[in-house]
Amino acid sequence: MINRYERIEKMGKDGTENKPIKLKEIKQLVTRQDDVAKVIKGEKTAVRRSNQFANVGDTFELQGVTLEVTHVYRQSLKEVTDADAIKEGYKDLAAYKRAISAIHGGMDWNPKLKVWVHEFKLI
Repeated sequence: MINRYERIEKMGKDGTENKPIKLKEIKQLVTRQDDVAKVIKGEKTAVRRSNQFANVGDTFELQGVTLEVTHVYRQSLKEVTDADAIKEGYKDLAAYKRAISAIHGGMDWNPKLKVWVHEFKLI
């Protein structure tokens, strides 16, 4: 597992300078109990968050089950598809949007909002 706030390097805007980025704690990547259950059953293989919580190859545990992060990338909400919603553990995009709105207190789905996508697999 990565250490709390492990630093990663990223090229600066000018392409010459490396700027460290703090990651959030990977153990906070999946916290809702219904999501944890979906992950352990293999029904949820991705999570979208406003911050980056992991890098490809990082591992984490949920209820004694080890998972490995396989993909990490940025995505705007307008790019989220039904297939992405299924990876999130929902029937389709409409169900995913309803869940996100309920989880975040009636938040509107903002197509311009960019999020970090973390995809993972059971190992």
